[in-house]
Parts: sequence; structure tokens; C-alpha cells
Amino acid sequence: MPEYPDITVYIEALTARVQDRPLCGVRIASPFLIRTYKPPLDTLIGLRVVQLKRVGKRIAIGFEGDRWLVLHLMIAGRLHWKDAGASSKARSHLAAFDFENGTLTLTEAGTKRQAAIHIFDAEEGIAAIDPGGLEVFSATLGEFRARLTASNHTLKRALTDPHILSGVGNAFSDEILLHARLSPVALTQKLDDAQIVRLFDSIKDRLTFFTDLLRAQCGGGFPERVTAFRPEMAAHGKFKLPCPQCSTPIQRIVHASNESNYCPTCQTGGKLLADRALSRLLGKDWPKTVEEMKLRASRQRE
Repeated sequence: MPEYPDITVYIEALTARVQDRPLCGVRIASPFLIRTYKPPLDTLIGLRVVQLKRVGKRIAIGFEGDRWLVLHLMIAGRLHWKDAGASSKARSHLAAFDFENGTLTLTEAGTKRQAAIHIFDAEEGIAAIDPGGLEVFSATLGEFRARLTASNHTLKRALTDPHILSGVGNAFSDEILLHARLSPVALTQKLDDAQIVRLFDSIKDRLTFFTDLLRAQCGGGFPERVTAFRPEMAAHGKFKLPCPQCSTPIQRIVHASNESNYCPTCQTGGKLLADRALSRLLGKDWPKTVEEMKLRASRQRE
């Protein structure tokens, strides 16, 4: 799912292309994409774009007359900027928004249709779909501490819960936790002051780093390669690859359709976290520490 860095760069690219320009037409390939019926989508045609902003992991496009179109890309939704009037018959194509200078298209990979569009006749309506997570860049350390510790969750869950923090998802939570040297299963109410400060600083550091990286890679163009797996990442998607800080192989915990990637040396004091599926399969043979894992690997090579 596109997260804070991706959404921020999307909005910057869109602002450069559609700000102060009227929407000339809309083509919807999937009726399930539209989640609201009032006001109708076609009432936006002819209106100028006057503002774009991020709402969590959503992109809100404001039109004159206080009309708003909010895009939620979910996991597999992506935006593309094409020549004016461009069309596509690809199955992944969901919608096209025509402007005088180009066409914004929305695609979604896979067979699930989770991406969504909401239309509101006033900015206040956006509050109905805003999860209300804390915006870390505008929050004080005290506000962050209060929101993080209001309930007792694992750090992985707290970072990815849009009701707790805004804009962070599965991919960048792994990067943040490695940078902060904190376990994904550490409980929020068990953190000491130093750990909370490290986490607060690491969220801002990693989100800023990857936002700047994406800007540089786009070079003023439209971000066409939005992905959850990047070569510059240190933990996410790096299972069995060496941690850049200590060279220990990155480990993972698989849960449902997501997974947590972590370094046992840097984050868990050398302990391997139990993967529900694999640890149950191996039972007593499941290694509990990095040393046991290395010993097992050496025996298999002999």
C-alpha cells in the first residue's frame, strides 16, 4: 500500500500538473470504485482544481466550490500520468480523469478491487473517512507519547494502525523499527522514555529519507514505480539478506497477508521471534536465538 513518502510525492507531482486546471472529463471502468453517490462524480467536470492534500494514506483533490474527490489506492492501486485523452483496455485500468494537459489514470493490479473514490460537497465530509491518526511531523514528543501509549499494542501494530499514526504502513514500519533498534513485538506501554524518543526520531528520519529519495528518483517526472519493495530498504523484503548494520540475516514473522521483517541482533537481543506457521511446523527444532540458527546452518552445510 502506498504510504507517506509515496502519497507525498504523488501529490507533489499532481499539484504541478493539475493545480488551477479544470477537470474536462471522467471515465470509470469499474462502477464499484465509486463509494459515494452524492454529489455525483460528473458534477466535478468543468471545475478547477484548487488544492491537493494527504489524508492518511489517501489523496484528496479539492475543486472550486468546496467539492472534493478522495482517492484511496489501498494495496495495489497506482496512479499514472498519460497524454491527454489516453485510453486503456487493460484489466487493471479502473478510471481516467481528463485534463487539458494530460490524463490521470488509476489502475489496480490483481483481481481484488479494493481501491476507492469518495466525493464530498464540503471539506468537512472528509472527516467521515479520515481514520484520525496522529501526524508525526506536526506533533510534539508529548503528543506522540500520549497517542502511542494510550493503548497497549505491539509496535508493529501501533505503527501500522491508521487510527494511531497517520501515513505509516507495513513496509516503512519495518524500516522505522530497524532504524530505532526496537522489536516489532515490543509493547507500547512497556517502552521507556529513551525508546520512545528513538522511535519518534526514527519515524521522521525514515519517512523523510524515503520521501527525498523518491523525489530524486522521479527527477520532476511522475512517480510511475511506486512499490513496497525498494533496493534502498534495509529490512522490508530483505528476508535472509544481511542486515546493513550488523550483517545478521534479516528474519521475518508472517501473519495473514503481511509480514514483519527484523534483525534479531539489532532489534531483539539475539532472539528469534516465533513465526506462527513455521515454528509450529518445526516444533522443538525451531531455533530460539541467532547462535542456534547459525549452528543449525553450519551443520546443514557439513
